[in-house]
Parts: sequence; C-alpha cells; structure tokens
Amino acid sequence: MLRTLKRRVMAAGLSIATVLGGSLLATGVPSPAHAAVPDTIPLTITNNSGRGEQVYVYNLGTQLSTGRQGWADASGTFHPWPAGGNPPTPAPDASIPGPAAGQSTTIRVPKFSGRIYFSYGQKMVFRLTTGGLVQPAVQNPTDPNRNILFNWSEYTLNNDGLWLNSTQVDMFSAPYSVGVRRADGSTVSTGRLKPGGYNGVFNALRGQSGGWADLIQTRPDGTVLRALSPLYGVETGALPASILDDYVNRVWQKYSGTTLTVTPFGDRPDVKYYGRVSGDVMNFTNSSGAVVTSFQKPDASSVFGCHRRLDAPNDQVRGPISRTLCAGFHRTTLLANPDQPDSGAAGFYQEPVTNHYSRIVHAHMADGKAYGFAFDDVGNHESLVHDGNPRQASLTLDPFD
Repeated sequence: MLRTLKRRVMAAGLSIATVLGGSLLATGVPSPAHAAVPDTIPLTITNNSGRGEQVYVYNLGTQLSTGRQGWADASGTFHPWPAGGNPPTPAPDASIPGPAAGQSTTIRVPKFSGRIYFSYGQKMVFRLTTGGLVQPAVQNPTDPNRNILFNWSEYTLNNDGLWLNSTQVDMFSAPYSVGVRRADGSTVSTGRLKPGGYNGVFNALRGQSGGWADLIQTRPDGTVLRALSPLYGVETGALPASILDDYVNRVWQKYSGTTLTVTPFGDRPDVKYYGRVSGDVMNFTNSSGAVVTSFQKPDASSVFGCHRRLDAPNDQVRGPISRTLCAGFHRTTLLANPDQPDSGAAGFYQEPVTNHYSRIVHAHMADGKAYGFAFDDVGNHESLVHDGNPRQASLTLDPFD
C-alpha cells in the first residue's frame, strides 16, 4: 500500500484529500503560488548500482485530474488500465527501458499519486482485477514477483508541488535515493545509505535474535532479494504474533494510572488530546473532557501495520492521534515519555523488544531518515523531499555495498 505520503501532505496545508490504495491524493484547489506547476516534470534516473542487468522502470498510479488508475509512459502520457478480471488478467506492458550501469535516463512524470517501480534483470508481473491493479505482495510465496529484484519510490505531483520519498514500509530492498531540483537551482535529496549500509542492514538483521533474520528473502540460488517489514514478518510467521504483547501490556498498565498527552500537529501546539486506559480500551479526551476517540489494546499486527485497532482515517482527530500512538509503539517510547510525539530520536528503539527492522534501517541511512513504518513521518523522521515549484526530480539507483 502507498501509506507514506499521508501526513506530510496534510501537514503542508493541503485540503482534505482522497485516500485511494493507501496514498494521499491531494484534490484541493491549487494555491496561486503553485499554479505554475507544469502538467509533467522531468525525472532523471541514474544507475549507480554497479550491476549489469537490464533495468526496467514503471510509473503506476492514479491520475489526479480524473481519479483513474493507470500508467504513464516515458513521455508522461497517461494510459488508463483496461478492465480487469476475476481471476486477475495480465496488465499491459507498462515497462520503460531503464539506464545501463553508469548511465542516466530522463522520463517525464505527470500529475499522479503513485509509484515508480524499478527492477533488475527481469520485467515485473502486474495483473488487473475488477477493482484495479494488483500490487506485488512478495510476502506471498506464490507472488509472481517473489524472485525478482525490485523496489519502488512513491510520489505525488499536483498543483501544490512534488512529494517524493523512498520507502521501506513494506520491505528493504534494492537501494536508491530520491531528489528534487528547485526553481533557484538548489537540490535536496534523501534515502541514500551510508557506505556499506546495504549489506549492513542485512547483517544487522541476521545478528538480531528473536526471528528478525527470518525477514530476509533470498532466491533459490541464495541471492539476497529483500527484508520484509515486521508486519509481513508477523503475517508469515517469521516473527511471533505475541512479539509485542509484553510491551503493549506494560503501556496499557502505565496509562491506567497516568495520562498520555498527544500533541499531534507540530504547527498547532495548542491542540492536545489526553489518553487514559480503562480495561482494554484507551479513551482520548479533548481539553473539554469529552471523549473524542477510543482504541482497543492493539496486537502486533495492528502496531506494525498502523491499521486495524490503530486505524488512522484521513480526519483531524482519530487519524492524527492514531498516527502518533502508532509511532510511539514502533519506537517504543510510550513508557519513557507520556508526552507524544518525542521531539528527538535519541530515545527511539531503546526497549529490548522494539521495531528492530526500522531501527536498523534508520541507523544505516546517511541522513538518518527513512520510512521504516507507515507513520515514520511523525516528528519528521521520514525520507521525503518536497518542493512547491519543482523543476526536476531524480531517482538514483545506488550501489549494493
């Protein structure tokens, strides 16, 4: 799912938007300052991977002007998906030849909310159901993309600018970084690993007890392909479903006698909500003492997926509280700090049982930024670039070292 743009687009002051496939599609009236954003912008893909395989690129998503799902070709022209079937039917070949090692290719991206996929050595397999595109789900051993080396970036380009991020929400795989060139000629980038960081992530997972090494997927020949997120680790049995029970129970016990204060908007410090536990339910009240939302005690799937018992609708109350609560569970800061979110990362992931996957990924990023889980943008710890008047975007395929 495309889950990593939601809060940042809302925090940027855009209107309430439509969530489709998990990604935020900003549909508000463009502000005059950003009305000059063109219908397409160039995206330069540079292959610094050092690998010799053919690279294939895909630009898949939702056309913001119509809400239709489809794909864009190298020129940025939109092509709606044809009707799918049940069982799913093959999608049209939307692949764009990517750059050879040491080379660059420039394509144009339209006003979309979607994903830029890239794969090495083999085209990806996409299928269509009656509900639209079937995204790869490599936690399923029968998924046709299971043994393909691939990854993706997420972006939204609209009249208010470009949001472009790297993501590890679903998996950590082929390394890449993203960037944007602004109108003044300056550039900003994120998502690059430290030297040795790619292998460092896998080695750290192998060295972490408790099943974390089992998140790593390989080809039959032993080639390392990716590490799954802990959500999929729980779903596949690589991590025990009870992995967070002790921590969650201690959090619930603490806030049965103490108040958890959530200040979900960085630019609105006067908006606060107060959580107290009664039985298996944490009730949040506003400053007037009225209950505004409640959460049942979450299990590991709810925490790692930031869904189910920690669902975060695109609203102004439950969603922001849930995002903050979910981030506190992932970073295991809820016992140490009753005022959430935390202002800095120094206290993150300090519990023996924590989201070691996210901890390890962040530790190996050059700027410390990553999307290790769906709401890693709480507190601005995410790997995202944004500009209201972008001139060019970049996606760099980085070395596998």
